[in-house]
Amino acid sequence: MEKITESFELYGKKYTLSTGELAKQATGAVVVTQGDTTVFVSAVVSKEQKDYDFFPLTVDFIEHMYAVGRIPGGYLKREGRPSEKATLTARMIDRPIRPAFPDGFRNEVHVVAMPLVADQENAPDIISIMGASAALMVGAAPFEGPVAGVKIGRNRDTKEFIVNPTFSEMEESDLDLTLAGTSEYIMMVECGGEEIPEEDIIEAFAFGQKVIAEFCEAQQRFIDKVNPEPKEWPIVAPIQEVHDRVFAYAEQMDKALKDADKQSRTDKVATLKEEVIASFTEDEQAEWATEIAAQFKALEKKTMRAMIIETGERVDGRKTDEIRPLYIKAGYLPRVHGSGLFQRGQTQVLSVATLGMLNEWQRFDTIDPQEGKRYIHHYNFPPYCTGEVGRMGSPKRREVGHGALAERALRYVIPDEEEFPYTIRVVSEVMESNGSSSMASTCGSCLALMDAGVPLKRPVSGVAMGLIHEGDKTAILTDIQGIEDFLGDMDFKVCGTEKGITALQMDNKAKGLTVEILAEALEQAKKGRAFILSAMLEAIPEPRKELSEYAPRILTIHIPVDKIREVIGSGGKVIRGIQEETGAQIDIQEDGTIFIASPDTGGEDAKKMIEDIVRVPELGEDYYGKVVSIQPFGAFISLTPSKDGLLHISKIAKGRIDKVEDMLNIGDEVHVIVTEIDEKGKISLDRLDKPEAIHKDHGDDEGDHRNNGRRNDHRNGGNGGRRHDDGDGNGGRRGEPRRRH
Repeated sequence: MEKITESFELYGKKYTLSTGELAKQATGAVVVTQGDTTVFVSAVVSKEQKDYDFFPLTVDFIEHMYAVGRIPGGYLKREGRPSEKATLTARMIDRPIRPAFPDGFRNEVHVVAMPLVADQENAPDIISIMGASAALMVGAAPFEGPVAGVKIGRNRDTKEFIVNPTFSEMEESDLDLTLAGTSEYIMMVECGGEEIPEEDIIEAFAFGQKVIAEFCEAQQRFIDKVNPEPKEWPIVAPIQEVHDRVFAYAEQMDKALKDADKQSRTDKVATLKEEVIASFTEDEQAEWATEIAAQFKALEKKTMRAMIIETGERVDGRKTDEIRPLYIKAGYLPRVHGSGLFQRGQTQVLSVATLGMLNEWQRFDTIDPQEGKRYIHHYNFPPYCTGEVGRMGSPKRREVGHGALAERALRYVIPDEEEFPYTIRVVSEVMESNGSSSMASTCGSCLALMDAGVPLKRPVSGVAMGLIHEGDKTAILTDIQGIEDFLGDMDFKVCGTEKGITALQMDNKAKGLTVEILAEALEQAKKGRAFILSAMLEAIPEPRKELSEYAPRILTIHIPVDKIREVIGSGGKVIRGIQEETGAQIDIQEDGTIFIASPDTGGEDAKKMIEDIVRVPELGEDYYGKVVSIQPFGAFISLTPSKDGLLHISKIAKGRIDKVEDMLNIGDEVHVIVTEIDEKGKISLDRLDKPEAIHKDHGDDEGDHRNNGRRNDHRNGGNGGRRHDDGDGNGGRRGEPRRRH
């Protein structure tokens, strides 16, 4: 195939789609660009049909650091496991293209999106959705495209929408909305926002749907140029006999599903499944095993949906807008910096907050320009939370995605580092799950942050909404449980404050989901969020006024940039000494900002020591300083750790003395006042509360010293004492003479 290209411009940005030059052995391969950002996307459909009761689709997003002209960090200098952003992007591509394959398609499909160039202005993730759709259509896969994704930003000041904003444009945006779908309906939503009102979100949805249609039109022009040859793909059709025999158990399924307890309901359904399978002969079971399982699942789905559509009653007896019973407790654990237990029905999450130094922020080694983040949310979903046995290892894609959603929900209410100079990590442990665990982790994490004393702008709650759409009948469900998520048409998670929305996530399986239905779901979710937030505020009405006694207290000071070296010291000797002596942690920024963390008074001690180092003595200030060096012409007194002053021999006592040593010794503490600072910064001192002069008998040598300065010159190196300027306020310390400059 020769290279075929379609170039177009939409909303001020240029795009291209091309094929026919790279990866010709793939089922379909496309290169998609926005600006200079270039993403290669391949799609391969296996020739063999699999005996699965699900559609085997895999999507990978592969980052290589060459895309931004960097060599990977670490010892191996090779990219390892996918970054969190790569995992989230792979999920974002998967979610809108999966529903576009027909039911019964069982060939394996593998989509790989790989940025070749990342220009640090245009993001590669959004255009990868269009690239995946185009690659599938170029390969004539059984795919109901085109599908496209768009990001909608909104200028914080003008409130104008921005289509596929650059990274710099996103810095001025109060909305981060990603939509994907066809020209007719939305299939996937990811959204973060600075407490955006529901009506503004709906307006953005409507605008985004229009933009998606324009990208789909451009993609269709490209496909028309390619004109791929149609292919026949095998589709597994239901076996009517199996369908009829399984659906004969509809009444028993209805009874089995009507149980509010998840485990009890699951056991009843499992028992019924065994009864259904036993109704088939051994030969039939061997021949139709996959089909029997598929039809049993279809029966369960149809029964649950009919129950809601026809009676308005859910499997646990709730009404469509009813929230499960709540149990909420802030400060659940001792000693940790903050904790919160949030339970909604049979979904229970324990969230724990930890505060750390700003230098403990998470650094990224990805192709995006973002360097890292100081608010981190991790979500764990162990097998025991659903009563199952399984391996526990690194987080799966679902855990990464749910953690990112809860993080986004709270990110916009976290105070900035000037107000609260901490790195914040929250870990949500799902203890029990029956749907909406990501929303429970959002609520539990808000409790933990408030318990930790983090001054949130406003508290956040979240609720998961569902949808059952049959013909012209639609039911919107508040606070969906697992079975309603799995067998329903929509999973729509909504998070926000009393002021507005901070995060959204939606996956849609129903064709025909209109903006009007989404608006109704948002309004119903608003009521649910308010109900949950009210219950949360009964447990903890506002953030704690004081941090936990086990949390670090962080003090902030600012020093001149040219003083940083003095605080650090040669090879870090000074700062290490301060940390060892006080037990505090110290983080020095390039702009001279210093953060000092300690759970006790060590932080104040460290702060004073640093302030003493950088302090510049001024005229008229008095000090209690130690004698650090004695010279014939006077004594050098340490005023600060980095600054000495000269107390001339004539200023040591009342009256004339013969030797400095007659009145002072190394280590003596002397009360002095600054009397002069010359243009070179040299400091002269006077002694306060001078004692009477003491004259000691020094014998002939001392007499010679008093009467013959040249003997003294010889003893001091033959330079008449000129190694030390009489006015040298930076004279030698601890007995070592300073060099002249």
